[in-house]
Parts: sequence; structure tokens; C-alpha cells
Amino acid sequence: MFSSNFVDDLLNISPVDGRYGEVTEPLRMVFSEQALMRYRVLVEVDYFIALCKIPLPQLRDIPPGGLEKIRKIAAGFSNADAQRIKQIEQTTRHDIKAVEYFIRERFDELGLGSYKEFVHFGLTSQDVNNTAMPMMLKQAMESVLYPALEELLDTLRELSNKWLHIPMLAHTHGQPASPTTMGKEIMVFYERLNIRRQDLKGIPFPAKFGGATGNFNAHHICYPEIDWVSFANEFCISLGLKRSQITTQIDHYDGLAALFDGMKRLCTILLDLDRDFWTYISMDYFKQKIVDGEVGSSAMPHKVNPIDFENAEGNAGIAIALFEHLSAKLPVSRLQRDLSDSTVLRNTGLPLGHMLIALKATRRGLVKISLHEEKIHRDLEDNMVVVAEAIQHLLRTLGYPDPYRALKALTRKNKPVTKETLHQFIDQLDIDQEQKEKLKRINPFNYTGIIPKPIE
Repeated sequence: MFSSNFVDDLLNISPVDGRYGEVTEPLRMVFSEQALMRYRVLVEVDYFIALCKIPLPQLRDIPPGGLEKIRKIAAGFSNADAQRIKQIEQTTRHDIKAVEYFIRERFDELGLGSYKEFVHFGLTSQDVNNTAMPMMLKQAMESVLYPALEELLDTLRELSNKWLHIPMLAHTHGQPASPTTMGKEIMVFYERLNIRRQDLKGIPFPAKFGGATGNFNAHHICYPEIDWVSFANEFCISLGLKRSQITTQIDHYDGLAALFDGMKRLCTILLDLDRDFWTYISMDYFKQKIVDGEVGSSAMPHKVNPIDFENAEGNAGIAIALFEHLSAKLPVSRLQRDLSDSTVLRNTGLPLGHMLIALKATRRGLVKISLHEEKIHRDLEDNMVVVAEAIQHLLRTLGYPDPYRALKALTRKNKPVTKETLHQFIDQLDIDQEQKEKLKRINPFNYTGIIPKPIE
């Protein structure tokens, strides 16, 4: 998919912002550099307001309407504000300090300069970063990723229920196997994705908030009478986060790692789905809708390639690799901290971008397919051999001696097992006629086992 802004697309390093920018546009509002600044300002502003509500003695007399003005620093954060922070950072060479100085400037402009010393009071940079980033991740997942996943699940539900009773030859090890139904096989992916989605939603978004080395040193030395642990816990809850209780200067990132691992599992299932549907298309079990103007091959005009599933598979693979790195690297830091987490954490939006592309492409591929029942039925008719499993188990219930060996001898002659040859085999069995008729009624179309109920 191409963005409408072709010139900008040509200047991007990553296809997440370039070629696929139209798909990932919603994530720019969450993970761009400007968005990171906005979330940092939000954390600083909400923290200052929380200090006023204690209240700290020096913040008791903020004039009426003062807090509302302060809230608007974050609520009205603009591109011009982001540019100002970048200007300040050119001097400070420190991104969080630039945010702090920006807010101090705004306090002066609002006539609240006498209170600006309590902006960023007692905090270290990671109190802001390790609160802002989980907030960003939470918004991205709740407003962008989960809705895209819901759309995919809805499509899988629709196709599964539609084709639930369409018998289909199964393939294990690439070989004909006991029949199943197309809808049930799609339901497998619905259930896997749905369970992982539920598990992922049960993982809280973690935050670190505790000062320079996690012990509230500055807070406690200044105001020992205040329960800063309870204050920080409640503050993080107000932001929709769960505070990590015992930390160093940074979050231990175990919670974030759990989230990334959960998303990695979702992408792994997605990749598996893409490969299966690609294979069904190659087997002619699905036909693809032809879109006017699309070209399948620069050389072969007849081709209609499964490009959506291939695109999704590639992007899911990139997302898996990035999530794996994030979850493996972030929980590891030297002593009370090193800086290696900082640059890695800034890339949080990248695997989510690839995951979003994969979700959208998979669904786009699914809505283009139609079932080729004639081919599916022909494969069932041509593989009468798959009912050998049913016959040998029924013979066991009748006490027939070593039925597996008998069926093995029949089915491994390198000759096709047809309905006629199978019935001839049944006729020569030493069992009564009623049982023979029962065995003859078994065929690949009715030997599909227990079909699950439709997905509600």
C-alpha cells in the first residue's frame, strides 16, 4: 500500500513510515518523537499537580485556576512546543532536561514562575521515561493494535462459520490425512489468536517511579512525613499503569518484556496463518479475487500472486525479531543502570508498526479469497485411502485380529486406493454383512469427526 505523500515516502529510511505509512499513520500519533515529548510533558505536568494535591507546603497557595492552566501545557501541546524543546535540547544535550526547562518557561509565561522549582522535583529521567513509554504502549495497543486484531478475528469468525461444514482433506507431513473441515481449520487460528489476546490483555502496563536509584532518596529527605510509596502507587494508577515496587534507577522491564513476548506470540500465530493460507492458495483450495489494475508478475500476465499473505508473513517475521530483542535486552542492565536501554526503548513503535502492517495485510488477503469447492471435493474423492484409519479402528472394536497390518498391506501397494478396491477389501473380511455395510458407508466426506460449534 502506498501513502498519498509520495515525495516524503521516498525520503524515509524505514518502510514503516514510508511505503506503509498510510497503514501505520495512527501509530505516528503515539510513537513519533513529538508524541514522546508530549507524553513526557504530560507525566511532568500530572506529577506537579499531584504534588499540589498532597499538598507540599510550598504549593499550598497556587492561585485559583492555576492548576487548570498547568494542565493545558500538556493538553495543548503543539508542534511549535516540540520544536522549542528540540531547541533547548541543543544546549542541554539532554532530552528530559529540555522538557523540564520547557515547562519552566511555560510557568513563567503563565505567571507561575515562583512554583517552577517543583517541576521534576525529586525525579530522575527514567521516572519520566519509564512512565511515558508504557503510557504510549498502552494507547497504541488499545486504540490501534487491538482494534486491528479484532477486525481480523471478526473476519476469521465469519469465514470459519461460513465454511464450518465443508469437508476437506487434511494434510499431515504434507501427506493426505484424516479429513477435517475448512471452517474448523480456520477456527484453530481464531482460537489461538483469541486466547493470546486475552492473555495479553491481562498483563498490566508497568511503570517505574521512585527517584534516582528507586528509593525516593530526595523525596524522603525533604518530606519524611509523606508516604511516598503510596503516593507513587496512586499516581501511576491514575495514569493507567501499575508501579514496579522495587527498582534501580530504571524499571527492570520484566513487565514490558512480558508484553513484548505476548505480542511476539501473536505475530508467530499470524505468520503460521499466513503460510497455511498461502499453501491452500497454491493447492487451489482458494481462488483470489482479481483486482483491476493490479499486476501479479512483470513477466507473466496470468499470475495472481498471494501478495497480501506474503507481505504479512514478512512483516510478522520482522516484528517477531524486534519483539524478541526488546524482551531479551531490556531486562538486562549493569548495576543500577546503564544507557543501553534508552536507544532500544525508543524503537518500541517499530515492531508494533510491522505487526500492524501484518494484521492489516492478513485481513486484506482473507477478504479476497473464495472457496474452490470443486477442487476440495476432487481431492477427497481421489484419497479414499484416508478412511483406512476408521476401518481399522472399527475392526478393533469387533475383535478382528491385527487390523492395522491388514490395512497397511492394502494401502501401501503404491497403487491408488479407490472406492471399489476398498469395498473389495471389506467384502473379503471375516465379519458379518451388517458390519461390512457399515464400513462401506464410511467415506472422506462423512469421516470428519466432531465438528466444533460455530463461533458466537
